[in-house]
Amino acid sequence: MTTPRVFIIRHGETEWSLNGRHTGSTELPLTANGEKRMRATGKALVGDDRLIVPSKIAHIYVSPRRRAQQTLELLELGCRDKLPWEERRQHSDDAIRTDAKVQITEDIREWDYGDYEGLTSEQIKVQREKSGEGSWDIWRDGCPGGEYVDLTNLPSIAVHEGDAVGWDIMDRLDRLIKDIRSSFHSKAIGTPEGEHPSGDVLLVAHGHILRAFAMRWVKRNLTEGVHLLLEAGAVGTLSYEHHNIDEPAILLGGAFMVDAVENTGQGG
Repeated sequence: MTTPRVFIIRHGETEWSLNGRHTGSTELPLTANGEKRMRATGKALVGDDRLIVPSKIAHIYVSPRRRAQQTLELLELGCRDKLPWEERRQHSDDAIRTDAKVQITEDIREWDYGDYEGLTSEQIKVQREKSGEGSWDIWRDGCPGGEYVDLTNLPSIAVHEGDAVGWDIMDRLDRLIKDIRSSFHSKAIGTPEGEHPSGDVLLVAHGHILRAFAMRWVKRNLTEGVHLLLEAGAVGTLSYEHHNIDEPAILLGGAFMVDAVENTGQGG
């Protein structure tokens, strides 16, 4: 039976991700090493006998930030249509591997770090100690001048004038999850294998927002803290238990594809 998945893909390495600086709206390209590693990821994980099978992808969501879009390009999924930011498709008809549409959405843009944009966690810690604000946990405290997790659950927060509280983190993630399940997964889950060829969904975005997405996928409150890691260029997998859409789960690891192992062994 079919159990569709969501692949969460963090953009490749940038200068700021390499240095631990919080990068929200700032536009930065991937480093040369980041580009190299994303190309390698595409070759290793994308293919008919790989983790991400292009023909099984129903839809692709990508952040508005250029670093996420560049990452998607480097994976070389072979979309039939041109990418939304391209004037024309960059590959030939022979390279087409998926009919999935690519949608740019603000729902998975990175956290608005506000006053903490461009700072490292250590710099934020020192800044808050000097101002007498105490320790900082983004899941608990949010970002002054930027976004908070969920004000309804945090009545003690002193919101600064101009803070972007309208973009409630959990609201936008829950909206996206609802769209994925109603538009794509509900149609595929539980069907006989092969009867519904596409159902998987890709998200290409950022570290904090994708970790938050994974928590909301399994209905966890972000204010409890998110004890998950997602390195630059990393790929995570979310799915369901028992082929049941009401039992969302984080897939910690999957078995190797037999064909992929055999094909690697036959290589010259």
